[in-house]
Amino acid sequence: MEGGAVEHAAQYRKKQQRRSDWLWAYVMIAPTVLGLAYFYFWPIVQTIYFSFTKWGAFGKYKWAGLDNYEKLLDDPTVWKSLGNTFVYTFLSVPVSMAISIFVAVLLNQKINGVSVYRTLYFLPVVTMPTAIAMVWKWLYHSEYGLINNLLSSFSIEGPLWINDPDIALYSLVIVAIWSTVGYNMVIFLSGLQGIPRTYYEAAQIDGAGPYRQFFRITLPLLTPTIFFVMIISMINAFQVFDIILMMIGPQNSTIDDTQSLVYLFYHHAFVVDNKGYAAAIGVILLVIILAVTIVQMRLQKKWVHYE
Repeated sequence: MEGGAVEHAAQYRKKQQRRSDWLWAYVMIAPTVLGLAYFYFWPIVQTIYFSFTKWGAFGKYKWAGLDNYEKLLDDPTVWKSLGNTFVYTFLSVPVSMAISIFVAVLLNQKINGVSVYRTLYFLPVVTMPTAIAMVWKWLYHSEYGLINNLLSSFSIEGPLWINDPDIALYSLVIVAIWSTVGYNMVIFLSGLQGIPRTYYEAAQIDGAGPYRQFFRITLPLLTPTIFFVMIISMINAFQVFDIILMMIGPQNSTIDDTQSLVYLFYHHAFVVDNKGYAAAIGVILLVIILAVTIVQMRLQKKWVHYE
């Protein structure tokens, strides 16, 4: 009897200790969970609700049902902005990732001054987007910009980089690629340094050259990192806003050919003061990002190789 009582007491103490551990675990994560709920999940719920409302003066609104979504589907500006967003995303992300992998592979070698090169490539990441936009706006200036001045020295007439509706969006893509290469490069460098050197040593013994090593070892083992960067880059690209506002702006005639869904959201929410319609645009963007992410999650099983 005494042995059973002792065993029962020991089990009880273990249960109490387990409960105490779980309680303290919840206490520790509570600030993060509450912060996420208040600053992320609650605004999403509010946005979805407001997308079914119509706003008037002094912040008053009323239930409008599906009116905003019906108007949205018939609005050519929304479809144009959606097309601009897709062009921007599916041009900037693959090119930026390809350049980042190339630079990361080069900077993963033992070369002189490698730390300096890594710092130079990473500098745009720590630079404010406003400063980046202002510098590139000056570089793109049709009369006083450095790019057109360099082209004129070769007797080439430079284009109207951000004032020509045919190329303004592609000019923004160039800025996006330049500003994201450094961030992606750092992530790819961490992925490259996680690949065991023994694979390369065995490949060299078998007579594999640098190109075969890259496509047979580096690229397959880097696919988890590529997948992560692709997810993050596409989400960020779909939310492009700052460089459009700073480099193009509402007064530029090319704004209709360059504005994204987020810029259109900003326009209706803070300029036109039609927050219900803006919320509907935000919900559509959320659905698109979720759909693209889910598709990538499904397809990654076919091409991502985990060790």
